[in-house]
Amino acid sequence: MIELPVIPSTEQRKKRPDWLRVKLPVGPEYAKVRKLVDTYKLHTICESGNCPNMGECWGAGTATFMILGNVCTRSCTFCAVATGRPNEYDTDEPRRVAEAIVLMKVKHAVITSVNRDELKDRGAEIWYQTVRAVKEASPTTTIETLIPDVKSNWDALIRMIEAGQEVVSHNMETVERLYRRVRPQARYERSLEQIRRTKEYGQRTKTGIMLGLGETTDEVHKAMDDLAENGLDILTLGQYLQPTKMHHEVIEWITPEQFDRYREEGLRRGLKYVESGPLVRSSYHAERHVLV
Repeated sequence: MIELPVIPSTEQRKKRPDWLRVKLPVGPEYAKVRKLVDTYKLHTICESGNCPNMGECWGAGTATFMILGNVCTRSCTFCAVATGRPNEYDTDEPRRVAEAIVLMKVKHAVITSVNRDELKDRGAEIWYQTVRAVKEASPTTTIETLIPDVKSNWDALIRMIEAGQEVVSHNMETVERLYRRVRPQARYERSLEQIRRTKEYGQRTKTGIMLGLGETTDEVHKAMDDLAENGLDILTLGQYLQPTKMHHEVIEWITPEQFDRYREEGLRRGLKYVESGPLVRSSYHAERHVLV
């Protein structure tokens, strides 16, 4: 029987620990990226997802681009991206993303997207064209694609991952027991299968899990085992931060020491690389993951 965690008081959960404090985004490189994103009318998950590392990453001249609009067909309880029925389908977006990456002189690009469940191909063609456009415009740029759940449309999955990217990521987000509450339109086993099929295609595989949503240590370890069995190469673990009062609350603040223990446990269980820390996000230090 799984032993559920003791839930801290509301007051304890409200107080953010010192190790989660981040600097506000400032500086000339940040301003440069800000201008390029605005000029090319691009979306970034850095902004839409309220990422705590935006200042650090943009200050280094990098960003994670979000294609296929900024309205998602899913209603995950952890995510700050707007939910609704998207009306944006921009066939010129691949060109603009590629041009921005060239101007930013990006050595490693991360590209993600909202879920587009209303599209027959889940947006796979725009995915393919975006990666190809970046590779043609900047052949030395390596690419990680953080792709959504294709709802078992495996033809769409192949189209998304066959364009020549170096890393393919699909985030599990949480442990199996919490899926219905955290990712109500997703299924744990289906996401595992998507990772397995990606690996079988020959790609370097990656996923991310948020901690502090009420999971137990045993449940995190089980998720690691499931991922290793399904061919995962790279795992990122970070602290969940509540975007607004309307989203899933933080149940627990995970200490840096516990993140270190999880990293060691993941490696012991067969994963090739584990990035684990309070402020780690799926695209944090993503350039390191090309070499795994």
